[in-house]
Amino acid sequence: MRIVLPVHHFPPHYSAGAELYTYRLARWLLAHGHEVEVVTIEAIDRGSATQLDVQPDQYDGIPVWRLTFNLVAAPQRRLWEFDNELLGAWFDDYFQRQRPDLAHFQAGYLIGVAPIFAAARRQIPVVLTLHDYWYLCPQHTLQRSDGALCATVPDDPAVCARCRLWGNEPYARVGRRLNPTLRKLVEKLPAGADSTLMQLRRAQLQTALASMAMVIAPSQFMRSQMQHLVAPEKLVFSRVGIDTERLRSSKVRNEGGTVRFGYIGQVAQHKGVHVLVEAFQRLRTEAHAAELHIWGGDAANPAYGQRLRTMAHDNSNIVFHGRYDNRRLPEILEGFDFLVAPSLWYENCPLTILEAYAADIPVICSDHGGLAELVEPGVDGLVFRPGDAVDLAQTMQRVIDDADLRRRLQTGAKQRYVLDTDGEMQYLMQLYAAVHHPEGAVIEHV
Repeated sequence: MRIVLPVHHFPPHYSAGAELYTYRLARWLLAHGHEVEVVTIEAIDRGSATQLDVQPDQYDGIPVWRLTFNLVAAPQRRLWEFDNELLGAWFDDYFQRQRPDLAHFQAGYLIGVAPIFAAARRQIPVVLTLHDYWYLCPQHTLQRSDGALCATVPDDPAVCARCRLWGNEPYARVGRRLNPTLRKLVEKLPAGADSTLMQLRRAQLQTALASMAMVIAPSQFMRSQMQHLVAPEKLVFSRVGIDTERLRSSKVRNEGGTVRFGYIGQVAQHKGVHVLVEAFQRLRTEAHAAELHIWGGDAANPAYGQRLRTMAHDNSNIVFHGRYDNRRLPEILEGFDFLVAPSLWYENCPLTILEAYAADIPVICSDHGGLAELVEPGVDGLVFRPGDAVDLAQTMQRVIDDADLRRRLQTGAKQRYVLDTDGEMQYLMQLYAAVHHPEGAVIEHV
């Protein structure tokens, strides 16, 4: 099959979950005889307001189209955040020239709906994998500007418009100076044109979703959030598969001595790394009873990174390793006894948890969203109240103090089934076949 994979970012300059998933998908498809191209957004702050720069490239044998535009200078910036006419025109021409058998979108963010409408015009079937909550929330996270979570999407688009408004400067700076009561009153002021634009956003995204052949939710939580927007026969749950053989550990886990907690991922506020650092500082331990290893760069959030280092108070048992090459992941995980995932947002299907289980490492995570459904408390991990450093500290203290608990959790993690890449891809091929040749297609879930 001839397949195009649009995604908001792609290696080597970006390496978060969706980017790495798209890379692995492209490599697998190429290795199995399919024609594949990736289309990605390289930058959004260069060039003129009305020009799209296009650079053909190759990354690790994968053909890549790298697109650059200037969203800051765009004549209708807020509109272009979800409906960019430059991207729509380029994709329309691309679909006409290349005639792919299907387009498997890995993003809404930066890509928007215009390329999806272009695919519909050219009768190119669209599959979408939901890596975050962009189709529900312009913040991507279902997390409000004050940090509170939305259990459900507000019925009134004005609520989302005000949230977005107060999440950006200069409003955010003003909001930080107001006491909570006054801020809540001010945030209820009419959002005006922003409310109208948010209503348009919702309508356009719903139209785009209705035009798709298949929407894939990697978690049951994501599926539950999307079921009111996507027809049930089009909304499919499919867990992400990973390269389990690369990560399978032959090392005997720590039976005593230092307990090594690890975090790996973005160093950002919504990931809750500060909650983890505060919790670690609360532990009642001897000098070398526990270590905390934080892997991930803070270049996008330098002030937050500095805040974490200040919180660490030069504690030599807290180590900030910085940005890492994903090829080192097996080596990095060898240095963990427990993975901690302290996210403040709901997450979806975080690869880090699946990777930890593949490496026989138990998980301690926030008890909500797509995180919680991956952990069986007391069997292969433990959960704690999201954002509660005291509860997290108590949870970490339990595994430090109780060697029997550590052994049980490590045994549970070792026995945990993790879907491998081939298993996921074989199921994905069934979905592709059902989309490309819907008559007589048979789908057997793995």
